[in-house]
Amino acid sequence: MDILSKLQAPEGAVTKRLRVGRGVGSGVGKTAGRGQKGQKARAGGNINKKHFQGGQTPIQRRLPKRGFRNPLADIVANVNVGALEAFDDGAQVDVIALHASRLVQGRFDVLKILGGGELTKKLTVTAHRFSKGAIEKIEKAGGKAVVLEAPAAQGNSTDSSSS
Repeated sequence: MDILSKLQAPEGAVTKRLRVGRGVGSGVGKTAGRGQKGQKARAGGNINKKHFQGGQTPIQRRLPKRGFRNPLADIVANVNVGALEAFDDGAQVDVIALHASRLVQGRFDVLKILGGGELTKKLTVTAHRFSKGAIEKIEKAGGKAVVLEAPAAQGNSTDSSSS
């Protein structure tokens, strides 16, 4: 325990805080290391260097707006058939199993199985959508592709029973 009370920081590791603007004789008085006049001499006078382009019109304002992103569109999570090799032979593969194995992450509305890669194991795969190639490969390996019901539509309901 005796050594703990004698621990010291190495020389030069701890520097004393410099008190600026405390008289001309201190060496860091008057302008306090900020130079003379101008934007950078003022309080809060900083520019965001990441986005500032020297006063020219920034690129995000020079380029036109394009397209439309539908806020009601389904967010689709894609998984290739080859990635399903991670599961044991005869396993049930669904959204919960894919989340647990980290093959899909985050929030999504629809799970789609694509035909990339090869599948050798007999699996029962449950998803909202399948590509033609994915269905062929799953069934060729002796498995089964089960299509889930589409998720409920978002947006305004046209249900007449609520009125």
